[in-house]
Amino acid sequence: MSLLYCYYGDDFTGSTDVLEQLAVNGVSSVLFLTTPTPAQLARFSDCQAIGFAGDARSRTPEWMSAHLPAIFTRIRELAPQIVQYKVCSTFDSAPHRGSIGRALEIGRAVFATETVPICVAAPHLGRFLIFGHLFAAAGDKVYRIDRHPTMAHHPATPMHEADLRLHLSQQTDLPLGLVDLRAFQEHKVREQFRLQAGKGVAAVLLDGVDVAMLEQAAQLLWELKEDSTPLFTIGSSGLTASLVAHWRSIGVIAATHPPVTAAATDRILVISGSCSAVTAQQILWAKRQGYASVELDAAGLASGHVQAGETAVRLASHALRSGRNTVLYTALGPPSGATHDQELGTALGRLLLELVQQTGVGRVVLCGGDTSSHAVQQLNLTAITFAGALAPGAPLCRAHSDESSGLGGLELVLKGGQIGPEEFFEIAREGKAG
Repeated sequence: MSLLYCYYGDDFTGSTDVLEQLAVNGVSSVLFLTTPTPAQLARFSDCQAIGFAGDARSRTPEWMSAHLPAIFTRIRELAPQIVQYKVCSTFDSAPHRGSIGRALEIGRAVFATETVPICVAAPHLGRFLIFGHLFAAAGDKVYRIDRHPTMAHHPATPMHEADLRLHLSQQTDLPLGLVDLRAFQEHKVREQFRLQAGKGVAAVLLDGVDVAMLEQAAQLLWELKEDSTPLFTIGSSGLTASLVAHWRSIGVIAATHPPVTAAATDRILVISGSCSAVTAQQILWAKRQGYASVELDAAGLASGHVQAGETAVRLASHALRSGRNTVLYTALGPPSGATHDQELGTALGRLLLELVQQTGVGRVVLCGGDTSSHAVQQLNLTAITFAGALAPGAPLCRAHSDESSGLGGLELVLKGGQIGPEEFFEIAREGKAG
């Protein structure tokens, strides 16, 4: 089957967000957690879309230069029609960490896409781009991203600039353009894109406020692939959603598809490395509902202190074996001290592996974008597939493994810090959308 689409997610939670957008719309898809072998690819040969989960959002430009060219070349060899470098719709990044500008430079070179479209808006998640300025919802209010109560104070990559052209200009010297709201209102998106491409810009941001604007963006991308196949793009899951809607409108995918639902489970394990206020409220809600809760020693886990891990395993294992829903967390909101994303994520992954093997718990929620990315890599999984919708951006997924660890079939939810309602963990236990 000819591949419609491939994507590289710069963190694992965002990668599952895209997987959800594809699967709920009937696009057969798989997300690989390691570079697949030919045999592993053959197991999913019927897929129309293939994802590669990564952790570039927490990496340096030097790491990207060393690793992304090979990953992008592998994707190019699969000959998809469109390739997306999937970024968070809050666009949090910095010159020294998770540089979207460096990813742009590498992708543009590998895929020979002269002018790269960048589509960040994701209205379904409350993210909007207006005249190149990014806005994001928090609760019932919408904030400019540099005034957002969480993203303006992100512990690793705080957003201090809402104009994404200025934000990106700190990460790359490539010239950048914008197709703004007026072009969408006048239905001159392609004309304006071509005009800017003709001026030599290397990438063009596309405004996005609603579904209608994203539909125009998707139509543009589908037309541009005729000039550059694969077409390299950068964007959020809003880009994916718009492509899916366009494919349906032109008959590339089926107009209808059966919903994918999951059954409830008897108990659930939540492990949170998130510093988000949204996740903090979810943890507090779970405590009020009688979840067993264990506050983790984040610094101790990150530095490899054996006692910190043993204590957490002992307390959580006892609760799970007693049939209780259990939540382990490193913080309730912004941390008071230093963060340890990679070290902490690795420690949380080892903790998760030990608890699953000891207790047989079959459904797990991991909270926190960067920490989840590093945690999942400790499980030796090869791929995950969609298992059911829960809340936008945080689907239930099923694990696939070639190892004899017994983790094949484990159900995982990778939840970004800002995602989900207060009662999300119970929604995840019940296996149905809230």
